[in-house]
Amino acid sequence: MSGTPALDWLFGLQRFGMRPGLERVRALLAETGLPAPGTRVVLVAGTNGKGTVTRLVASALTAAGRRTGSFFSPHLERVGERARVDGVEATEEEMEAAVAAVRPAAERLGCTFFEVVTAAALHRFRAAGAGWAVMEVGLGGRFDATNALEPVLSVVTGVSLDHQAVLGGTVAEIAREKAGVLRPGVPALTGATGEALAVVGSEARALGAPLLVLGRDVDVTVEASGWDGLALTVTGGLDGLPLALRSPLVGRHQARNVALAAVAALTLGAGPEAVREAFARTSWPGRLERLDLDRAWVLDGAHNTEGAAALAAALDDLGARPAAVVVGASADKDLAGVLAPLAARAPAVVATRASSPRAASPGELAAAASRAGAARVEEAPDAAAALRLARGLTRAGELVVVAGSLFLVGEVRSLLLGAAPEGRERWQ
Repeated sequence: MSGTPALDWLFGLQRFGMRPGLERVRALLAETGLPAPGTRVVLVAGTNGKGTVTRLVASALTAAGRRTGSFFSPHLERVGERARVDGVEATEEEMEAAVAAVRPAAERLGCTFFEVVTAAALHRFRAAGAGWAVMEVGLGGRFDATNALEPVLSVVTGVSLDHQAVLGGTVAEIAREKAGVLRPGVPALTGATGEALAVVGSEARALGAPLLVLGRDVDVTVEASGWDGLALTVTGGLDGLPLALRSPLVGRHQARNVALAAVAALTLGAGPEAVREAFARTSWPGRLERLDLDRAWVLDGAHNTEGAAALAAALDDLGARPAAVVVGASADKDLAGVLAPLAARAPAVVATRASSPRAASPGELAAAASRAGAARVEEAPDAAAALRLARGLTRAGELVVVAGSLFLVGEVRSLLLGAAPEGRERWQ
């Protein structure tokens, strides 16, 4: 018999999918007294970069002496990553206790997986005495479970096409959903551009939410970019700026996320020194993460077109030519859009899948890779087989990129580092 009945029940909820609306989660939070009274909430929405911004903002608040919870979705390797306190992920025992605590109310109310895991994270924050909760929004914004909370700051990192079946078929429609995290009179930040910025700006004006825009009110200059990370300067008319920062995050595209996080942290009262110290030591596994083992393995959760393009551009900027690319993605993604920037950059592509019912089949990915111009395409039924194939196609020390679904990246990371994968079926 499993020693984690509450977690088993939680993961079983995934098969019932998502159901829009905030009524259930609001009722769940009310019944469980969550979040703790006085908790200051930050909501971080966006297509890409929201996890990075959440992690950096939480790290800066901790460095400023504020006990801070941070919520992430999805997790990479372990469910406890979803509920960190001062950067430390919850143990399986802590997550089991948190889910068990909210389960009775959640079952009565018919709550979804994401609603329960959101409440469980807030329960863990309360138990740990965290007065701050920096929450990565899961999907969209308007109807996401995190949006049942009342923020003191809202962030929309940027907007591009993803999850069109749920959020809408255009950037403007998706931006409107993500702008649902804005509140009347509550400060907001965004890195959105073009028509997405027009929508976010319009929503902010309608709500009277003061909006700072990256590229208009604040800006960022990259001073250096390499495998050791970024050196950058954030400028603008805000107390604490200009601010020179170093970050171990890899890729010029991360500069915008670092800048947004810095402005958010300063807005929340973390001083420049706390921001500088926190950002210099905050990494983010599975995002252009390099592991120098038998090969130079580069892991990146580039699961949509914009993410894949950013990964390809970063590899070019770093002068990195992969000897092979291992790729897996969910079936609802634009497979051609994910593969197009990657397939031509390596002599071989290994198409595989994570342990998720949402995953595209290796055959579907292989066909998309061939159409994208891959010189050689191999298929592997799972992550372990994909690693064996990649090793057979490359020599010691050569660069192998593993990209696409964070579910796949998490499984590969565990295998490479000799850890047992979580072993649970992943939908969300």
